Formats: sequence, C-alpha cells, structure tokens
Amino acid sequence: MFPKISAANIMPSDGFAGTLVGRAWFPGLNPGPCVVVIREDGVHNISGTIPTMSELLNKKQPIASAIKATRNCVNLGSVDELLANSSPDTHDPLKPYFLTPIDLQAVKACGMTYAKSILLRVIEEHAKGDPKKEEEIRKTLEGKIGGEIATVEPGSEEAKDLKQALIGMGLWSQYLEAGIGPYVEVFTKAQPLSSVGHGSEIGIHSESRWSHSEPEAVIIANAEGRPVGAALGNDVNLHDVEELGSLYRTRAKDNNGSCAIGPFIRLFDNTFSLEDTENMSITITIEREDGFMVTETFSTAEMTREMSELVGQTLNRNHQYPDGLALFTGTMYFPAHASAGSGERFTHKVGDVVTISSPQLGKLVNRVNTSDKLPPWNFGIADLMNNLAHRHLF
Repeated sequence: MFPKISAANIMPSDGFAGTLVGRAWFPGLNPGPCVVVIREDGVHNISGTIPTMSELLNKKQPIASAIKATRNCVNLGSVDELLANSSPDTHDPLKPYFLTPIDLQAVKACGMTYAKSILLRVIEEHAKGDPKKEEEIRKTLEGKIGGEIATVEPGSEEAKDLKQALIGMGLWSQYLEAGIGPYVEVFTKAQPLSSVGHGSEIGIHSESRWSHSEPEAVIIANAEGRPVGAALGNDVNLHDVEELGSLYRTRAKDNNGSCAIGPFIRLFDNTFSLEDTENMSITITIEREDGFMVTETFSTAEMTREMSELVGQTLNRNHQYPDGLALFTGTMYFPAHASAGSGERFTHKVGDVVTISSPQLGKLVNRVNTSDKLPPWNFGIADLMNNLAHRHLF
C-alpha cells in the first residue's frame, strides 16, 4: 500500500520558505506537462509564459522569472490535492498530478564520491564473494580508507603517493582510481524525459536477483554550468548486472522507471545554497507490507569531492549541455542484508516503498515494480515539442 502523502510530511523542514519549482500534468481539453511554482497557496502553472523547465533554469534570473510568471498563471489546485493524485493507488488521470521536475536536461551521475562506498567496492572486486578474504581486505584497508582516502584531495600528490602504496599492496582498483584520481566517474543515468517523479513506481529488471535503490542529492545546473538548484534522486541499480563488468553499466543503470527525481527542485536563493547541499543529511527508508524495514542516514559532508567539482568535470569547455544538466552526485548507502542477522544480501522486492528524504529538500517517495510492468516511456522530445505546439505554448 502506498503511504498517504501530504504537504505536511513531504515538504522541506522550513515548509514553503524556499523557491520550489516542478512539473505537473494538466489534463484539460489540451492536456500536457506544465512547469509549476509550488507555494503555500497552491500549485501554479506558468507554462503560458515559460513552457519548459529547461527554459526557466537557463534564464539569467530563474527565480525572478518564475515569480514574474505567476502573475499570469493557472492554479492547478493545492499541493495536497496533487500529491494525493500522484499516488499509484489513487491516481486519476483526469486530474492534475506531479511529474519529475526536469524535462530536457541531460541526466548524468557520478560514482565513488564517498570513502565508504569506495571501500565496499574495492573489497567486492578483490574478494569475489569470499567472506574470509573480504575480512582480510577490510582490515588491511580500513585504516587508509577511514583516514587517508577520506581526507586526501583527489588528484593531488598525496593521492598519487597513496595510489603507489596501494599498488604495492596489490589492492589498487578502478574504484580507487575514480575515488582519489584526478577524474571523477561520470556516466549517463537516463535519457531526457525518461525519469519519473514522486509517487511514480520505480523499476527493477525482472531478471535481476540483486537490485537496490541509491539515495542521492541531484544538482541541477544550467547550460553555462552554473548550479541553480537541487532535488533528491533515486539511482535504482541492478547490482548483479553491474558487477559483471563496466561494459554492462548502462544495462544495470538505465531501465524503465530506474531514475526518480523529486519531489521538486529547490532553487538556490537566500534560504538555500550550493554550500548547503555539501552539508546536509540524506535518509533512505525501505518498507514492506510484511513489516520489514531498513533505514539509514548519511551526510553529504562525507563526500570526497565538492559539488562544484562534480558539475565542473561534467559540463565544461570540453562538453556542453545546452538544455542544462541534472547530476546525481553519488551515495554512501549500500544495503548489506535483507533483515537483521539473516546473512542474506538485500535485494528489492515488488511492492517495496522507498522514501528518500532530507530536511532541506523534502521527501521523494516511490514504490518498486518490475520495469516491464510499468507504463512504457512513450513521451519523448518530439512528443513534447508537438504537445507544446498544439497547446500554442511556442
């Protein structure tokens, strides 16, 4: 059963104090996606002035533009009403509901940005499932991972020295290269318009036997590479496919419903800044109808790189994204066991409810299903352009 969600339990801890924007589906005579401003007095459709989120965030002053656009807008209803209609159990397609808050932006992701995740991946790579070897490697690495790798500046001379020491120990890894080397790991997580939002079901491949959610902060940048806001994200991952090798990364990461972003984008203003995203807690909670629950909290302060570096290595003079960028910034979370003391590794089951939350960004709530059971992704860029033209929004 999908939990009942209202503004009272999904908004940031300071409520509507920040500048919140998103997207919603307007099901009128000419239905289609809308850019919305979320305020205490309702969800305001500003698509008559600004038809895409990409256009809004590429403006020189997106906050001022959004505020100005609300002078000529349509109120779609209260936040509670749209949240209730975004639930997979009570969804009415003839009423407005929330979508993913991004549209034409490229969706990229960074990995190995936390020392703990680096440690786990190095152990996994070298031990190859042998429990005794896992413990030996853990004991050997913990001192350096907990100290040097967590504090060394990636790409520095100290990082190079540490690399040579680990090579001498026979423990160097591609994951350590991405973690403390000069180049951050960046990969394509999803295609524009393929991500899902709050309330939507998220997808795992029916053939996967080891899948899990990865809670992350998502930095939203404009075409110039300037971070303009942030949201929460769920990088759904097929771990058993990924561990087959790097050539299978896309198969493990990009499936129907495997990328969730939301609930809204909080724009950077005097209440919330890029610096705030570097020192905030993120909590993931996974619940099942049988009473099983796992929850864990980590802090972005434990990242080995700054958010600005992640954006700068992704969007720069060598690679541009004219419609902007949604960048997943990595996770420290790795679900170890299916239940306390069971010894069985965790894997998602159909019906799992995943809640990712942060005091500054609110809550993103989704339910797990298999990708082949989700509504097919059939609304691409050409469909959006045709839809906007038909609604006379160009």
